[in-house]
Amino acid sequence: MLLEVKNLKTQFFSDRGVNTAVDSISFSIEKGKTLCIVGESGSGKSMTSLSIMALVEEPGRVTEGEIIFEGNDLLRKSEDEMRKIRGNEIAMIFQEPMTSLNPSYTVGFQIDEVLKLHQKHLNKDERKIRVIELFEEVGIPLARDKYNEYPFKLSGGQRQRVMIAMAMACEPKLLIADEPTTALDVTIQAQVLELMNDLKKKKGTSILFITHDLAVVSQMADEVIVMYRGHVVEQASKEELFANPKHPYTKALLASIPIPGKVKRKSRLETVDENVNYLDFPKEIR
Repeated sequence: MLLEVKNLKTQFFSDRGVNTAVDSISFSIEKGKTLCIVGESGSGKSMTSLSIMALVEEPGRVTEGEIIFEGNDLLRKSEDEMRKIRGNEIAMIFQEPMTSLNPSYTVGFQIDEVLKLHQKHLNKDERKIRVIELFEEVGIPLARDKYNEYPFKLSGGQRQRVMIAMAMACEPKLLIADEPTTALDVTIQAQVLELMNDLKKKKGTSILFITHDLAVVSQMADEVIVMYRGHVVEQASKEELFANPKHPYTKALLASIPIPGKVKRKSRLETVDENVNYLDFPKEIR
């Protein structure tokens, strides 16, 4: 098992009290597999990924649990030790590339910095060759020319490909993707998902994919966990989840997907009932 998260709890502290963003969740990811975390905004998906990466900022902190990566508890690592792991063994693709890429530096320089930090055996010329190779691997056209481009000169799809290239630069064992296709149009979204699946097959990388889009889950997942208000309410294989959802919250999410031919024009779509506390129902862990 590559990653095991056990009873993880992440809380935020203020004068008004304690807000629990992630409440005692557990899951695991096998080598070469994709686990999707799905749920509405505010369910704790992104905070789970930030907890794994040790990027939770004050006033938040992980208060309980274990995050076992290749037999070692990441919560016991120092900040210096985590810097060596981040980007090298565990990499992350963030939701919006324009807030993740520095507008003051070229995209080639920014990926070069990752290699400079984690691949110290490469010299300057070798790093540039590797960056161009990465651009070509993720399907960026005219890769050599794009090395000296600034983020604002690239399209949304190209910027997201740069983020994927940056994340894959050191061939990490685990790739965390936090809604990486949210800001992209449908065509580019499909290309990015296909790219990530191809990289997974070629490199054997495990993926933790965070999304609210069940159509994306059907394309990417091997296993799925459904989060609601910081809790995992259902966990199952992709096939089981779509064929036989058991938890009422999962059923509500699936019912809200419009099905062509079955939804009448101008009719009201199904929604998740905000008046129902889905934590009142027993969890479904399969």
